[in-house]
Amino acid sequence: MKKNIFVVGLDDFNLQLMQAVRGAENYAFHTLLPRAEIASPRSYPMGELLERARAELRRFPGSVHAIIGHWDFPTTTLVQMLREEWGLPTPSLEAVLRCEHKYWSRLLQQEIMPAHTPRFAAFDPFALDPLRQIGLDFPFWVKPVKAHSSNLGFRIDDEQDFERALRQVRAGIGRFAEPFNYVLNQADLPSSVRPVDGYYCLAEEITAGRQLTLEGYMVEGEGIVYGAVDSFRAEGCSSFNRYQYPSTLPEWLLRYMADASSRLMERIGLDNAPFNIEWFYDEEREQAWVLEVNPRISKSHAPLFELVDSASHHEVAIDLALKQRPSFPRHSGRYSCAAKFMLRERRDGVAVRTPTAAEIAAIEREVPGTRIQLSVEDGMRLSDLQNQDSYSYEVAVIFIGGHDEAELLQKYQRCVDALPFEYAYTDADQETVIG
Repeated sequence: MKKNIFVVGLDDFNLQLMQAVRGAENYAFHTLLPRAEIASPRSYPMGELLERARAELRRFPGSVHAIIGHWDFPTTTLVQMLREEWGLPTPSLEAVLRCEHKYWSRLLQQEIMPAHTPRFAAFDPFALDPLRQIGLDFPFWVKPVKAHSSNLGFRIDDEQDFERALRQVRAGIGRFAEPFNYVLNQADLPSSVRPVDGYYCLAEEITAGRQLTLEGYMVEGEGIVYGAVDSFRAEGCSSFNRYQYPSTLPEWLLRYMADASSRLMERIGLDNAPFNIEWFYDEEREQAWVLEVNPRISKSHAPLFELVDSASHHEVAIDLALKQRPSFPRHSGRYSCAAKFMLRERRDGVAVRTPTAAEIAAIEREVPGTRIQLSVEDGMRLSDLQNQDSYSYEVAVIFIGGHDEAELLQKYQRCVDALPFEYAYTDADQETVIG
């Protein structure tokens, strides 16, 4: 009998990755809630989503052996709640929220690893004078207590920056604040956290350096890190340019960060679940900073692990959900390294020409080890894209495997040169189409 595994927001791309993990012949994957309602909708009606998911699971004629997800909030909490109701292995809701609630997570980081936690303060963006609640000198970074993909995150250099950011935060924070408050109302929160709800923001000391993400999992109270992925930003911009695996940072540093990450996750208590932790390393000051903690695998990294290790780390999430100890393969794939490149536009405009499926297939044949996914289609305005950072628009992602970094960059440029994008921009009431 195959194990029935329900995946929140499953799409064809990630289904292919799951069907390639070891032991996949023993699994039957089922979509739980459509991707469009999980990945980038305009709102998240949590009560309705839970009820619809429950109805889908009740209608299923067989046994439900596992429920997993790889999307950000609210998927992380939907998965936890549904697992608990169906009697499946799961960490507590509070453990998930110790990761998802950025203020609560910072309090725990400050307790466990104060030397690696930037100074921070929670503030109410709707207060009469929220700047007085912060107590940090300029510059600092602001972000909602609950958001992702750097959405509504801003660098603040002066009071004018702060006022501009406040206007956007106030207008957009409800998209995640409402569903997050729904979840917070189901949890047992400490008194230090309870007043800081989804409509609050964090101000944080600016940190900088080499950025990376550690992928790991907790099993039987032990934190295990199995991969490190570098994150590179575009020159002169806060937006990410690519994720690259494996990390090129020194092994001793990766071991140190892995040990610290394991201690933090053991304190958080996210047992029998995957996690990833984002870090900065300032090489000049020899200082490491924790950016944030996520109670899930990173879907962005899944194809990279498949290219380098022969299996995506969906395998880790599946094993843990089935109460199996993971034994993830290492460096047995086709390539020595891999990257996810984010093709971006910095100006708003309308996509008047995007690559066709046939054109993408031709590029993937011509440039071995590549997969291209579009985020836009003809006629779409870039500012209508959901879950974007505050400084650019992601129009496509390109996964590439190579034998070294130089080959990755060369393949990426070949793909960019071959992708026929055209946009209509508005300048001084005049529209100009450029490629």
